Amino acid sequence: MARFQLKLYITDRTTRSERAIASLRRMCEEKLGSDYELIIIDVLEQPQAAEADKIRVTPTVIKFAPPPIRRVVGDLSDIERVLEGLGLNSDAAPSNRPEGGRLA
Repeated sequence: MARFQLKLYITDRTTRSERAIASLRRMCEEKLGSDYELIIIDVLEQPQAAEADKIRVTPTVIKFAPPPIRRVVGDLSDIERVLEGLGLNSDAAPSNRPEGGRLA
């Protein structure tokens, strides 16, 4: 299995950002064990990174590897929704969303 590579974009270290970080780490640990890399990017500190990945809303998480690229925008507290959006829920039906498509 390929190592999962994720980026989580946040704005500052707010309560909302801290919840998103904790929620995503918990999901990754439960679903992927140690087979993932999570990069956390604060858009206020690294605006060029946010611009490069076309980030308009935080929190946003992007799964870059393994393909296809997937992203989830907004609240990350709904575990099933996030897992499905990132293509990590093996129980979920295949998604018809385009690669990199927004899960709303």
